Amino acid sequence: MKTTIKIQNLKCSGCENTIMRNLEALKSLKNIKINQDESAITFDYDTDLVLKKVKSRLKQIGYPEIGEDNNLGTKTKSYVSCAIGKITN
Repeated sequence: MKTTIKIQNLKCSGCENTIMRNLEALKSLKNIKINQDESAITFDYDTDLVLKKVKSRLKQIGYPEIGEDNNLGTKTKSYVSCAIGKITN
């Protein structure tokens, strides 16, 4: 199945690097594409459990889906993830 998730806090290529690295670690995803302009991630997946894991992982690293809580803690995680993505680029 193919889906697109719109996320919060996606600001730059550092964010993209962190998101990509984390999603690539989930071996069951294919054709991952990140669109910074639209704050969207598109990918192919096999089961609803995989989709749930993706959303959970994104939230853990500071990029929750649009409509989910985006409190100060989540925003802070995204800034840290962004910085790590810039360093490891």
